[in-house]
Amino acid sequence: MKTLSWISIGSIGLGLCACGGGSSYTVGGVVTGLSGSGLVLQDNSGNDLSLNTNGTFVFTDSVKDHDNYSVTVATQPSNPTQSCSVHNGSGTVDGGDVTHVVVTCTKQGGFAFVANQLSNNISVFAINSTTGVLTEVSGSPFASTGTSPASLTVDPNGKYLYVANNTSDNVSVYSIDADTGVLTSQGSPVTTGTSPDSVTVDPTDSYAFVANLASNNVSVFSIDSSTGLLTEISGSPYSTGQEPSSVKTDPGGNYVYVTNFSDSTVSVFSLAVSSGSLSAISGSPFDAGAGALYIAINPKGSFAYVANETAESISAYSINASSGALSAVSGSPFSTTSSPESVAVAPNGDYLYAANVTSKNYVATYSIDTSSGALTLSGSPASTFGTFPVFITVDPAGTFAYTANEDSGDVSVYTVSSTGVLAHVTGSPFAAGSEPRSIAIY
Repeated sequence: MKTLSWISIGSIGLGLCACGGGSSYTVGGVVTGLSGSGLVLQDNSGNDLSLNTNGTFVFTDSVKDHDNYSVTVATQPSNPTQSCSVHNGSGTVDGGDVTHVVVTCTKQGGFAFVANQLSNNISVFAINSTTGVLTEVSGSPFASTGTSPASLTVDPNGKYLYVANNTSDNVSVYSIDADTGVLTSQGSPVTTGTSPDSVTVDPTDSYAFVANLASNNVSVFSIDSSTGLLTEISGSPYSTGQEPSSVKTDPGGNYVYVTNFSDSTVSVFSLAVSSGSLSAISGSPFDAGAGALYIAINPKGSFAYVANETAESISAYSINASSGALSAVSGSPFSTTSSPESVAVAPNGDYLYAANVTSKNYVATYSIDTSSGALTLSGSPASTFGTFPVFITVDPAGTFAYTANEDSGDVSVYTVSSTGVLAHVTGSPFAAGSEPRSIAIY
């Protein structure tokens, strides 16, 4: 009896100690895309942490429970020069370690990867950093290990290329030679749902997501950091609306957004960081325009834009940081008077570019009101000098923009001015394979 009483009193004493406010917790997260040296992070304007490699990090000084934390970049990397941004970087410690601060580092793109759907191969180009001119690398185009490659993406660390193969219902994985851009197949393609039409990787380089157009769902895969290979997680695939055509995460890796072409909606899921599992958020799906085809999210994760092909418009939304919910901004949807297939936001968040396949096959530039998210057509549209531009992207440094021109089998390249205006690069467009459908830059 005495022993039991002693244990009970001791337990009560420990509990009182914890309630007295003495508990403290660590602050950390993941850094991706870092290839230079000299990155220094700070928490609460102190507690400097120097990082030279990608992966997880933890600040040495802990933060008391219920106190605030604020992670910022004190020094940007150099050699090569890079720009790193912090997401999920501030908040209040709430009874546990903070583990989901995301630091994403980018640099000017060195290679362009193009999925050629009809010729079943992948073109790889070296990018001239001064002129933007594309030069096909040795061995390009590389044969696809699946059929009808429709979408591709490079992981945030630039080590692997993931390709969604629309006809063979799978995803191929390739390693990327950092010096030459040469691709090497990694294992056998991994089975997805039916007619995968879009693939993306979350900013922590932990999960890959595939929108399956014909089976109306999204497949989720965990990524082996040492090989790049994919393993489908328990519970995958997750149901979406009808004909999911594109998939993206927010910059902090908290939510997954899927456009549904036939439903004219956007499905939104919260992402469980520890497992990769998805849960539909309250209010999902959210209305878009007819033929919702592609979604782009601005670098701060505060606005989202959807290209509505059939409605000839762009839907603009503000994103609730706490829930991921979408709310239409004033004036949305914005008429394009042409069918937008794809949209891309400039890395500075000031401009939106839309690839319009009808009329004159042009790229329209819109200025973004950074307070409201509203769009204003800016200047004269830029002609692609190719036909049926189905995809547009901007390189991570905001130096060049690229369109994949499906019918003419080529890639148009533009320089991006400080005012967002696009100007053709000499020699553009550059020949690719048959029916190029997607471009990734790293």
